[in-house]
Amino acid sequence: MSAAALEHVNVTTSSAKETAELLCSVFGWRVRWQGPAKSGGRSIHVGTEGAYVALYTPPADALADPGEGQPNHVGLLVDDLDSIELKVIAAGYTPFNHGNYEPGRRFYFHDRGGVEFEVVSYA
Repeated sequence: MSAAALEHVNVTTSSAKETAELLCSVFGWRVRWQGPAKSGGRSIHVGTEGAYVALYTPPADALADPGEGQPNHVGLLVDDLDSIELKVIAAGYTPFNHGNYEPGRRFYFHDRGGVEFEVVSYA
């Protein structure tokens, strides 16, 4: 039996549009789908052919309590950590919690919608 592969992660954010634009500009992803979602919210699926992040924004009256189940962070694997960090900074975000560990390096950042991203490289 082969191992399962990650197909998508679904996160709640106060601005799916802004997070989608960030992921496309920094990581070279594309919008795979977007449209209406549960409870009158909106979703944007952004990623590659093989995997994506589903970004869900609840209706305006539910933003104060975005809902349970928001993940702690979304981990993104890259080849060149330093160049991606420069893109994150250029986009106006602040990397933090840099770490070198076996077998790689990482940093984190929050987007303006409240999603935490971990960017990691094993190169």
